[in-house]
Amino acid sequence: MADGAADRRIALLGYGACALAGTLWGTGFYFGRLALNEMSVEHMVLYRFLFASLGMLPVMLMNRVRLTGGEWRLLLLSAAFGIPIQFLLQFHGLALTTVSHASLMVGGMPVMLAGAAALFAGERLDRLGWAALWGSTLGAALIVLGAGRGPATHGEPSLAGDLLVVASLVTALAWILLSKKLMETHSPTVVTAYTILSGTGMLVVWILGPGLLSPLTHQKVQPLPFAHVSVTAWVALAISGLLCTATTTQLWNWGIHHVPASRAGVFLNIEPALGSWLGVELLGEHLGPYAWVGGALILSAAVILTTRSREPEPAVILE
Repeated sequence: MADGAADRRIALLGYGACALAGTLWGTGFYFGRLALNEMSVEHMVLYRFLFASLGMLPVMLMNRVRLTGGEWRLLLLSAAFGIPIQFLLQFHGLALTTVSHASLMVGGMPVMLAGAAALFAGERLDRLGWAALWGSTLGAALIVLGAGRGPATHGEPSLAGDLLVVASLVTALAWILLSKKLMETHSPTVVTAYTILSGTGMLVVWILGPGLLSPLTHQKVQPLPFAHVSVTAWVALAISGLLCTATTTQLWNWGIHHVPASRAGVFLNIEPALGSWLGVELLGEHLGPYAWVGGALILSAAVILTTRSREPEPAVILE
């Protein structure tokens, strides 16, 4: 009886960790938008991951591992897709669309993962699963169709922005498929910490490199914003990095090892629901009828797939 009570308590904590991770992820676009009001996408993403690296550095130091040459190549390729490419695409998209639209798009990630597993990992989807997959695709198409075709204006979505967010999700899938190989021999926590730190190093080189070379290239480079950044933006960046990236990843990794992934996956749906609500309620954004219908299709498909999975499998997600 005592062991059963302890197992139930651990399971409850596991579900709580996954729910808290989903909730914190849901605030990521909102805090990103606050920082984007004062700096470029490149500088915002760089600062976010510098803060995230502060949270991940102790994890790496306490979990030192030896990687082979092939594992290092796989890690660096995974990090490139997972951090600089994915996040620069995603937040360039956010700069051109709304928080609510971007959040609803991210709601399609669990469905895209299921489709990728069926196509590349040999996992099977039944008829209802494929129906959910196509329904989610239709939902994303409706959201995109509801966006404006012209230049983005404040508080209004745009087709270009929505498509960039979709492109970032495809890149995220590439990251997940690549990192899955590493997680066969190393723990998800270790792989995630090394990925974040490696990806942050790539961001530093990509964003600060041109400034260091400017005396030789004679190109004008935008200086790194610092002195004129408001307290609000710094707080938003710190929360994005330490809470929405580093902490959420650790919460998810811990929770997913104590509860079935098929059930924990439903908590990923908190992110698009909360993100779109924050955009509407706090930023004054507007969701048109296409977006409401499309969002409902995406979330419904995600719930169907994550609650009906027959073979739970641990998963690691970087946000």
